[in-house]
Amino acid sequence: MNALVATNRNFKLAARLLGLDSKLEKSLLIPFREIKVECTIPKDDGTLASFVGFRVQHDNARGPMKGGIRYHPEVEHDEVNALAQLMTWKTAVANIPYGGAKGGIGCDPRDLSISELERLTRVFTQKIHDLIGIHADVPAPDMGTGPQTMAWMLDEYSKFHGYSPAVVTGKPIDLGGSLGRDAATGRGVLFATEALLNEHGKAISGQKFVIQGFGNVGSWAARLIHEKGGKIVAVSDITGAVKNSKGIDILRLLNHVKENKGVKGFEGADSLDPESILVEDCDILIPAALGGIINRENANEIKAKFIIEAANHPTDPEADEILSKKGVIILPDIYANSGGVTVSYFEWVQNIQGFLWDEEKVNNELKTYMTKAFKDVKKMCQVHSCDLRMGAFTLGVNRVARATVMRGWEA
Repeated sequence: MNALVATNRNFKLAARLLGLDSKLEKSLLIPFREIKVECTIPKDDGTLASFVGFRVQHDNARGPMKGGIRYHPEVEHDEVNALAQLMTWKTAVANIPYGGAKGGIGCDPRDLSISELERLTRVFTQKIHDLIGIHADVPAPDMGTGPQTMAWMLDEYSKFHGYSPAVVTGKPIDLGGSLGRDAATGRGVLFATEALLNEHGKAISGQKFVIQGFGNVGSWAARLIHEKGGKIVAVSDITGAVKNSKGIDILRLLNHVKENKGVKGFEGADSLDPESILVEDCDILIPAALGGIINRENANEIKAKFIIEAANHPTDPEADEILSKKGVIILPDIYANSGGVTVSYFEWVQNIQGFLWDEEKVNNELKTYMTKAFKDVKKMCQVHSCDLRMGAFTLGVNRVARATVMRGWEA
């Protein structure tokens, strides 16, 4: 099941639980605006190359639209649409004053030089600069992009609108980025996991973790969980997978990854088939890579008691049902990985104030937001007698629906 179908399904289930009017339900689902642009750039060898860029602006009832820009070969309309909608509910669950958006360019950044990536980013920004803005739509980094991408976007946007650091988040610190932003999604995963385990009378320390995906989110989650005494027994990335039942030395692994561009060949653990990492024996499974990797084919084999969705849409609805029957507790993506967008909000606030927070304040505020959001999700679970995914969806959809009605926007 593709991401858009699954996201629409979860939205409709939440709308039914909330008893939303069918007209309001329809208006909440339809994106505010969909943008598709052609980006043609000269390559370093003098030839021309064309790429397709997207920006889906889903909803702005609660504030400016917010969402990442990803550079990936599989970027296509339905995926961007689903992720934009997820951002609408995610910002509402986190209770930050944003709506949802998502964008991307269908390209493989590994095949492009730094100067080609810069030209591509600038052309894309030229095509959409009138449709984004500090109080309209605030992009951020995502898969295949980072602080440098945001620096190019900020510079190109500023040529048209004057210096505007708050137009993007996830920027380099020297251009108005926030301290703590790099670790934010991974740290949010830690706080979310702590909140869930606390509910079950457990702590991070002594729990066995498997982390699928060792990019920014997975590596930061691993580092922070390791610091709290969690035992990480298996890790994978695009190069391969490694396993050590006694616990992987995460600091050594991070150094290995820095030198070798991947976990493959790490001497402090045995190599493992990446396909089997999801079914390794553990207490807590953290999928932190691409969507749709937990499905009906492997759901029955999963041994974890808890799944923390650090990736967007890692669990198919069919797998959801299988895991639910097995008693596996899933902390959904629209809550579990909201640390990144929450600290993006803090960055935006700092830019508008022109006042930089210290890292301790950023991390403390993030913990406050993540802890409060978990309590709000649990409250909706009790009201509607539902699991955590529906608790999060009903919370997010209800907040957006109320804002839409209060603004007089319902059809």
